[in-house]
Amino acid sequence: MFDQITPLVLGLAASPLVFVVLFALCLVDGFFPPVPSESALVAIAAVAATSGQPVLGGVLGAAALGAIAGDSVAYWIGRRLGLARLARSRRPRIAAAFGFAERQMRRRSASLILIGRYVPVGRVAVNMTAGATRLPYRRFLAISSIAGLAWSTTSVGIALAASSVLHEPLVAAAVSMVVAAGLGIVVDRVLGRVTRRRDARTADAAARTADAAARTADAAARPTPRIVPTGETARP
Repeated sequence: MFDQITPLVLGLAASPLVFVVLFALCLVDGFFPPVPSESALVAIAAVAATSGQPVLGGVLGAAALGAIAGDSVAYWIGRRLGLARLARSRRPRIAAAFGFAERQMRRRSASLILIGRYVPVGRVAVNMTAGATRLPYRRFLAISSIAGLAWSTTSVGIALAASSVLHEPLVAAAVSMVVAAGLGIVVDRVLGRVTRRRDARTADAAARTADAAARTADAAARPTPRIVPTGETARP
């Protein structure tokens, strides 16, 4: 059934509905991998590049927005289900994907989410795990937006670069993985530096506060000097 989706999208190339359909495909693919959003995107981008219809920028935008929305749906599904329920999958491949995502999410969330966008089952596992592990949604949305835009740009770029590659999913996946890995390293390093600087400032402020509190406590613990009467009377 899903094999007929790409020809359907190509039949709508001259209609504005193609953007709606492409957006919907990319959205659903974010939490239901059997939907062939990649092949539909690359095919319609090739048509747009050769015939001028639909507008190539609209294709890229619809795919990116759909991918970002689909990733967010997977995130909130994972957040609602929780990590324990996700790990109890009866399918070994899915259970292994969730297990790997859980182990890596704490250390390299940016690289994991960016690379996972290019792996149909992997991206669902990664995004659901991000929600289940309570990764802050703002951070997730920022990374997911970069991933969605990179994924759609890569797919469109493949269509523009060489039409002979359009029907070679392994080549497309390899190019996508390289791009994702590079973006992941850059984003992780930037976020790592920002986090380290923020943590350093927080630790410095906490140290100053603790030092001030210690000084106050030390001053309060010291006995107040008392004036002891000597019995002497003041002389005129």
